Amino acid sequence: MRSKSSTFRNHRAVTTLAVLLTGAFALSACSGGDDDEKGHGERTGGTTGSTVTLPKLDGARLEVSAVWTGGEQANFKRVLAEFEKRTGAKVTFVPAQDPIINFLGSKIAGGQPPDVALLPQPGAIKQAVEKGWAKPVGPEGRKQLAANYAQGWQDIGKVDGKPYGVYYKAANKSLIWYNTQVFENAGAREPKTWQDLLTASRAVYDSGVTPFSVAGADGWPLTDWFENVYLSQAGPEKYDQLAQHKIKWTDPSVRQALTTLARLWGREDYLAGGRNGALQTEFPQSVTQTFTGGDQPKSAMVYEGDFVQVNIGETKAKVGTDAKVFPFPAVGPAAPVVSGGDAAVILKDSRAAQALVTFLASPDAATIQAKLGGYLSPNRNVPPTAYPNAVQRKIAEALIASGDDFRFDMSDQAPQAFGGTPGKGEWKDLQDFLKNPGDVAGAQARLEKDAAAAYGNKG
Repeated sequence: MRSKSSTFRNHRAVTTLAVLLTGAFALSACSGGDDDEKGHGERTGGTTGSTVTLPKLDGARLEVSAVWTGGEQANFKRVLAEFEKRTGAKVTFVPAQDPIINFLGSKIAGGQPPDVALLPQPGAIKQAVEKGWAKPVGPEGRKQLAANYAQGWQDIGKVDGKPYGVYYKAANKSLIWYNTQVFENAGAREPKTWQDLLTASRAVYDSGVTPFSVAGADGWPLTDWFENVYLSQAGPEKYDQLAQHKIKWTDPSVRQALTTLARLWGREDYLAGGRNGALQTEFPQSVTQTFTGGDQPKSAMVYEGDFVQVNIGETKAKVGTDAKVFPFPAVGPAAPVVSGGDAAVILKDSRAAQALVTFLASPDAATIQAKLGGYLSPNRNVPPTAYPNAVQRKIAEALIASGDDFRFDMSDQAPQAFGGTPGKGEWKDLQDFLKNPGDVAGAQARLEKDAAAAYGNKG
């Protein structure tokens, strides 16, 4: 997002976030309504209770592709089933591999692209447009975007001023989850600043539990760590400049953020399994090992977004009682609000593809998946009561309340070669930094070299 002033515009959003989250995370998980989309299955375009009018598409066939697996894929298929009921179209979900741009390139080369793809990076949307793959959102879809999305979410899906992406799914990536019993045993308090976080980590460590679980085997959580520290410390203007490679990764602001991260990552005994163990820990394990083992888990805290709840659900811990969460602590003037998301992009333009994207931009589609859990929508007209527990409901309210005062995941804005490829670019460079957090200058040099190559030496 472009900064509109020299002041830290995230301050209002962070204040709202803190107010909305206060008390909510002390609540135990509770029902937010029926688990299924009761009442939705009987709707047809334009009937009572529907917020969007859809055409009749009897006989139309569509393919939709995304990297989603497991419950996330199953829940999205429920949404596609509702579209089928309303329109008569037949929709097939095609699982994609990461990086999805490479997957789509092979499908397009073979003459079999999906009609719609869910892209997890604005950089990927831009690439799809530049390659001539993506088609603009039509008039009905644009109406839904204008009615249901803050301007910031509309803008992040545009290329050269035209809307190509409809952000169906969002993530609040400024959260740290913790084991309640461990915190109580240690006498630790929810931190508000980075120094508070280090103090809480020390209290947990002294109680006999390793403070943090870090998913170093997956490079993307490490980029999210960096982005939260950098946004809070350097501010939104610098964040926007670095995201666009208008300043280099050798900039002093990057050195400051990496040095701050090293205060935590450099403590071998603060990371579950040490640094080598962290580099072998995948994201799901980083969560589950924090919430198994009673009051003696392998770690007390784990950083990541609202979607952590899905993995907590694989343990016996209950969100809101055994597992609680606090906003990522302020490192600089204010705490960060970093978001991510997946946008629906049309690759084969047709009446049916436009109708599907229009549906995904409506509150109807998002409400179905919100009720199923493990999902967050940037659609401001999804009722908060659709979310299945108080914690998720408040996280959603905080995201919507932030309006345009957020920053989108920086690595997701970058060319995929730098910000979105396993074992390469920023993912690999930050894994190397986690392995050797004392080498700040070396990490900066590697990041800048890889960024310059991916951005075409612009900087």
